Amino acid sequence: MEIRSLENDKEKGKLSFILKDTTPAYANALRRAMVEEVPTMAIEDVEFRKNSSILYDEIVAHRLGLMPLTTDLKSYNLPEKCKCKGKGCARCQLKLTLKVKGPCTAYASDIKTKDSAVKPVHTKTPIVKLLKVQSLELEATAVLGKGKTHMKWSPGNIHYKQKAIIEINDKCDGCGKCISACPVNVLELKDNRAAIIKDNHLNCHLCNACQDICPVDSIKISPSNDFIFYVESWGQLDCKKIVVEAIKILQEELTEFSEDVKNSGS
Repeated sequence: MEIRSLENDKEKGKLSFILKDTTPAYANALRRAMVEEVPTMAIEDVEFRKNSSILYDEIVAHRLGLMPLTTDLKSYNLPEKCKCKGKGCARCQLKLTLKVKGPCTAYASDIKTKDSAVKPVHTKTPIVKLLKVQSLELEATAVLGKGKTHMKWSPGNIHYKQKAIIEINDKCDGCGKCISACPVNVLELKDNRAAIIKDNHLNCHLCNACQDICPVDSIKISPSNDFIFYVESWGQLDCKKIVVEAIKILQEELTEFSEDVKNSGS
């Protein structure tokens, strides 16, 4: 197995890479680990001291819960793995406060945190608009969690596709039907024959439109054992960290499973 990086745009929080010579089972296990197992910080509980805004407490709390928070995995533990056994301590949770008086709009930047490493990713996110006589005061508790429990803890949008094997044989007569049928501009006419545009090869998503329209069956499209991954972070963790943590978690789970199998057989 080999990993080759294609794009790493840190400003946009996007990463793409090719995972070579593996199986659909492993590729999907890695994707699920990134989406569901990599922990991030998110607001779990909100205690309202005052809320005279137009929004109910539940709506404000829901907005806060879905707000991405930057995450420091070295400083915090999952509640179930913490020494306090989930009762709540400085190693597994963080208090954030919000106190705003109208007339104004309360933004994510108004949230005060005791840990500068954990704060709203998008500071211009509006929470609620307050009129002159309205105010909002609350204390929120952020904890580490996993996407399989709730999507607010998921670190990003991750998907993959298999790299296509495109074969063009000598039957090709250069009619050009396959070129116009391809929705992602993978093919071109070269020396009166269909040919692959090298820079666009990875765009192929195995729709088989070119293969189906070819009148002489000169094109064959098939999936390879290489997988192209696309990782888009919500901002809690950078893309590389998401991938590295997912691989680490997957290896730990496989080791644990292997030990359970050995023990069950004894």
